[in-house]
Amino acid sequence: MENIGGMQRVAMKLHESLELRDAESAGLDYDALLLRSSWTWTHVKVVPFLLWAAWMIATKARRQDVDVVLFSSMVTAALAVPLRPLLDRYDVRTAAIVHGLDVTTPFPPYQWFVPKVFDALDLVLPVSRATGEACTRRGLPERKVQVVPNGIDPDRFRAPSDRPTRRRLLTDALGPLPDDALLLCSVGRQVERKGFEWFIRHVMPALPDNVRYWLAGDGPQTESIDAAIQEKGLGERVRLLGRVSDVNLALLYRGADLFVMPNVPVAGDMEGFGVVMLEAGQCGTPAIASRLEGIRDVITDGINGHLVQPESPSAFAQTILRYHDTPRELADFSERARIHTQATFGWPAVAEQYVQVLRGLVDGHGA
Repeated sequence: MENIGGMQRVAMKLHESLELRDAESAGLDYDALLLRSSWTWTHVKVVPFLLWAAWMIATKARRQDVDVVLFSSMVTAALAVPLRPLLDRYDVRTAAIVHGLDVTTPFPPYQWFVPKVFDALDLVLPVSRATGEACTRRGLPERKVQVVPNGIDPDRFRAPSDRPTRRRLLTDALGPLPDDALLLCSVGRQVERKGFEWFIRHVMPALPDNVRYWLAGDGPQTESIDAAIQEKGLGERVRLLGRVSDVNLALLYRGADLFVMPNVPVAGDMEGFGVVMLEAGQCGTPAIASRLEGIRDVITDGINGHLVQPESPSAFAQTILRYHDTPRELADFSERARIHTQATFGWPAVAEQYVQVLRGLVDGHGA
């Protein structure tokens, strides 16, 4: 699971939760078709996997062994187009989880095909309202939309009981920090919409010298981000950690004071949800994030973070500085974020939402 993408992690955690629910309760017979592959081989294996999945779904439909098929993204949901006549014959319903980029990818042939996939599906389950809006703009009827949020594994990250311990464990693993540092962190693929370069150029210079910023991840903007660090003379205050293990990722989440999600609007490349903010919140690290796209469905202002105006250096700086010299307020904020995240976004509760939505679809109460 280390360093896999957000969509893939969501699919795996939903699979594990549904599999557990199937084993522990009556009324659900769950089966899954999974492609397990490293990034290196995914492009080679995906077409054979889709052909195999289509054959398996068709076989189960003919045997009347399936009531509803849930596709984990628009990529696999493409199978609904050729399978639709067969599935209609055997009264099999279909639904697909939609994350954001799997709908908005600005490739003309793909955009031509997206409405055809929507037509072939009975229900579309976007992970946020913003993703749902992107679907309806591409012709999906609102009656086919049912938002179900992403979730988190309640046991994946556990926060130590006190912040000094959290900070000590982080610095032992990833390097030193000044004793008085306010540590900001970000995690994600380094692409334009994440806003990392923008934040370094426009916000970090406005913050006190003891505010540090650590970024985990890599991507096509890594070089330009590093160039921004050098141009702004921030070599001692901003660190690029590259890809990190799950162990070090947990230490980063736990040891940071605030998580930063400084997204900027980019045509055709939206933030569908933002699971990393949930992971940070689970570790007691609240988020300062752009009021943009799917991020709005993750953050409850003042509870697990703050939403600020996108591309506003003053809004980000002022919100961060609110916690610069107020350790008690930051500690209270941290605890609110942890409690809210666990109670609202735990995978068992989210998986149950999927089960109820799909049951309604089979029973004729869905789209």
